[in-house]
Amino acid sequence: MGKTLAQKILDAHIVEGEPQKGSEVALRIDQTLTQDATGTMAYLEFEAMGIPRVKTERSVAYIDHNTLQSGFENADDHRFIGSIAKKHGIYFSRPGNGICHQVHLERFGKPGKTLIGSDSHTPTCGGLGMIAIGAGGLDVAVAMGGGAYYITYPEIVGIKLTGKLSPWVAAKDVILEVLRILSVKGGVGRIIEYFGEGVKTLSVPERATITNMGAELGATTSIFPSDETTRAFLKAQSREEDFVELSADADAVYDKIIEIDLSTLVPQAACPHSPDNVKTLSEIGKIKIDQVCIGSCTNSSLLDMLKVAYILDGKTVHPDVSLSIAPGSKQVLGMISRNGALGKMIEAGARILESACGPCIGMGQSPNSGGISLRTFNRNFEGRSGTKDGQIYLVSPEVAAYSAIVGYLADPREIGEMPEFKLPEVFDINDNMVTLPACECTAGDVEILRGPNIKPYPVTAPLADKIECACSLKVGDNITTDHIMPAGAKILPLRSNIPEISKHCFTVCDVSFPARAKELGQSIIVGGANYGQGSSREHAALAPLYLGVKAVITKSFARIHKANLVNAGILPLTFKNEADYDMIAEGDVLVIENVHAQMNSGCEIVVTNKTNGNQFTVILEVSDRQKAMLYAGGLLDFVKSNG
Repeated sequence: MGKTLAQKILDAHIVEGEPQKGSEVALRIDQTLTQDATGTMAYLEFEAMGIPRVKTERSVAYIDHNTLQSGFENADDHRFIGSIAKKHGIYFSRPGNGICHQVHLERFGKPGKTLIGSDSHTPTCGGLGMIAIGAGGLDVAVAMGGGAYYITYPEIVGIKLTGKLSPWVAAKDVILEVLRILSVKGGVGRIIEYFGEGVKTLSVPERATITNMGAELGATTSIFPSDETTRAFLKAQSREEDFVELSADADAVYDKIIEIDLSTLVPQAACPHSPDNVKTLSEIGKIKIDQVCIGSCTNSSLLDMLKVAYILDGKTVHPDVSLSIAPGSKQVLGMISRNGALGKMIEAGARILESACGPCIGMGQSPNSGGISLRTFNRNFEGRSGTKDGQIYLVSPEVAAYSAIVGYLADPREIGEMPEFKLPEVFDINDNMVTLPACECTAGDVEILRGPNIKPYPVTAPLADKIECACSLKVGDNITTDHIMPAGAKILPLRSNIPEISKHCFTVCDVSFPARAKELGQSIIVGGANYGQGSSREHAALAPLYLGVKAVITKSFARIHKANLVNAGILPLTFKNEADYDMIAEGDVLVIENVHAQMNSGCEIVVTNKTNGNQFTVILEVSDRQKAMLYAGGLLDFVKSNG
């Protein structure tokens, strides 16, 4: 029986464990990336390990999230990251060089390699044929130090693509269709692998759009073959030597196959407030819009910008619409400035933003109250835009640009004939905004520059044998990491200061939670299904850790957040009987006796609700290694105690 492409790469990188679905395997990691919202903490964790130099083939630190410098905090963090990168052998992509996933796709990603990044959209590089996985910052720090990255060996879902996209139908419509079919929970425990004749019709940037938003499925990652299209892209980036042809075996067996005929797709949108709330434009209707934002790591490539410029050429943005455009990298921005595309955008009335994440993480360009905003981004969670009642629709650049002109949600197929948009045979290459690390012989002389906002990792302790504390918060289904630890211009600068950022923990759900949790000293959080979906931000575990949260009991967890809870030494427990969720109220005192003995005897743990006298069973579904981490107080303590 043949192997899928994902299985081939995974199996070649396994250093511990067997490639059996559902079992834990340890992977050798070739590359890592961080961004500044998660990077400062990741590098503080790397420092704490005492390893002088990274041991990966390539590690890159990007500045792309916290680029709004309204105070000293972000600038201090950038300085810190730059200095620690120089000292420890990490490439440093300076502010203005672009969004981490776009730049990594252009300049560093390699087919057949493994990449983990402290950002949930790291799977973007799956468009090049990489196993690229989003992870918590501490997992990335361990990988930089030469440690393995552990995952549950996944199922492989094959998406067979046939046909070819119709004019003005986009790669964004492909991944929206997959989300419509599978939902935001449909990828959990799975890798999504694309194959079929339709793959050949998609460029690398289009493939990257699809793998990028695979994160919204909850998937471990998504991947495309590495073929002649990949070779042409790498050659145009002056990196043809990085090309390796890779594909699934002809007799590969997938756990599930979904067939999508690209020619049948039509323009779609993800409606508020979930990426899987997908409808066709005709189903939604011609709703009046207030704002359009084009960019993000999903749709900011040169190809996207060329299409947008064509649609805007000679037109004027509707007077009731604010249009902002953020090219994904310095390379993209430079090329559209030289080929005239940027001028067309400016003349049409677009507001040009820097090459950074910006509005996607609520860093500026928040819509008006109750405003309808079309965005080419990957997430439309409630409040993520910075406007609590903003109505965010996720669309393709083609839909976004055309709608910005007419003033309502509009189908770009109305434009008429679509010209052929081609990527250049040679991209403009200038890596002057990537600072190389110091050589080993001079690294010892590099001073680490720390600002007053940079605080150490929260204090941890070995797992107690008895947990008795109140339920400090009870929440429902599909709680995102934006609910747990909000982003935005006011909060993101606190990412390197856990005591301060913890004051905003869960305030989207309950403004009184941080003070209540702090006063309780220790507590337990109860949640519904798919708890922790969304971003990889480990702060959604570190802030609860700082506030004394000892366990989280839910109906189910999202993959990355569950791993981050274990890394922080917080017990991730799921109800054996989901109906028991209804038997707990906020304020109830929950007791877990003989924690160690119960963990050692299996995966079932008995919890007593001391307030109402009920008992119920929860499941601790973790590996033996993760149990050892929990006993130690978290991954950092585990690494220290094991050398």
